Amino acid sequence: MTHHLHSNGHHHHHRPDSVNRIFIIGIILNVTFVIIEAVAGLWIGSLSLLTDAGHNLTDVVSLVLVVIANQLAQKKATKEFTYGFGKTTVLVALINAITLLVMVGAIGWEAILRFENPQPIQGQTIAWVALAGIVVNGITALLFFKGSDKDLNRRGAFLHMAADALVSLGVLVSGVVIFYTSWYWVDATVALVNGLIITTGSWRLLKDSWRLSLDGVPNGINMEAIKKYLLSITGVAGLHDLHIWAMSTNVTALTVHLVVPADMEPLKLSKINAELHTKFNIDHTTIQIEKPSDKECEQRC
Repeated sequence: MTHHLHSNGHHHHHRPDSVNRIFIIGIILNVTFVIIEAVAGLWIGSLSLLTDAGHNLTDVVSLVLVVIANQLAQKKATKEFTYGFGKTTVLVALINAITLLVMVGAIGWEAILRFENPQPIQGQTIAWVALAGIVVNGITALLFFKGSDKDLNRRGAFLHMAADALVSLGVLVSGVVIFYTSWYWVDATVALVNGLIITTGSWRLLKDSWRLSLDGVPNGINMEAIKKYLLSITGVAGLHDLHIWAMSTNVTALTVHLVVPADMEPLKLSKINAELHTKFNIDHTTIQIEKPSDKECEQRC
């Protein structure tokens, strides 16, 4: 007789309220800077500052989306959404990756136009505003750095802010050069270089979030190692239907059918769950026990 045993343990590395607090601080800092940058750009007629302000505004929007997604992730499961809403964090990570690449494309196009028709701009004002951007984006990036290796949205926010700091650094350099040389084409050159840097950093985020949105195995989870561990458990004769996927950007789930002889003592599932978490960072586990004579087992093991 086949019987189903279910055990789940959720081990969250970061409290949702503390995560949201960090994102809210980042939102406040960046909204303030966007206002300052937009006003300065309008004042001196600098298209580069206005473009960068628009770019930073997209980051603010993405941070707001992450806060909303984190709130949705805490909602209890419903009849329609039996897994809850944790997957919204994956969707937001995917949106962040796409907006990064779209932003790079916009910057690249603007840079090409600048080569063809460079516009006189005030290098000194650009440099000072860019310096403020480095400070704001640098501080915000540091806020998100801790835990960015375990949460796609933190990594996405960190990449956004780090990319913004690099963009601001490039704008600062171009502002100084323009002030002393009036070489307006430098602005377009720096924009293209920054675009390549941002593309490199965001491509991995896009691949990871795309994989998780399709219920692929999360990055860093070794499927073969987990299979080897399960088969090494005393009494386990085989397994099938091993599935691992992300319930959110920092919660991983696993289901598996384990084949166990009929005369064997019941497996200590709590121990298996604990070891799956400590060894492989699996948070939610469902294990079904089957006898070797089960028809399904004979077909699939």
